[in-house]
Amino acid sequence: MSKGLKGEYNHTIDAKGRLIVPSKLREQLGMSFVITRGTDGCLFAYPNDEWEVFEGKLRELPLTNDKARTFKRFFQAGAVDCEVDNQGRVLLPGNLREFASISKEVVIAGVGDHAEIWSKDKWDEKNNIEDIDIDELALSIEDLGFNI
Repeated sequence: MSKGLKGEYNHTIDAKGRLIVPSKLREQLGMSFVITRGTDGCLFAYPNDEWEVFEGKLRELPLTNDKARTFKRFFQAGAVDCEVDNQGRVLLPGNLREFASISKEVVIAGVGDHAEIWSKDKWDEKNNIEDIDIDELALSIEDLGFNI
């Protein structure tokens, strides 16, 4: 398993749709990794070993359940294998940039087993620290078995 990805990085997309992967994250993601559609309108970037774990969980979902099929399709059909070039960049395909409303400014956030790639505008809208009541949030996730 990969070491947990963490940190927040601001970058830009060039005219050809390439994104510089921060060196700290590149060390953990590797020189090739998987990018797919994510939740909340961002993209997910998985190190190959973590993608295999995630893909294994998707395979366990029953084909007879229509929501499970839609869920699998959402992540797997949108997935692309990415190779980091000599300048530390990866090409974000047009369909993924469009899905995440990425045009120029990007925030890349390490969130444990994967990184999230956000348009700066969506990041600012969804992740405004002043708008988050961390005490209330902590209480609400206790039901998931997480205690501080």
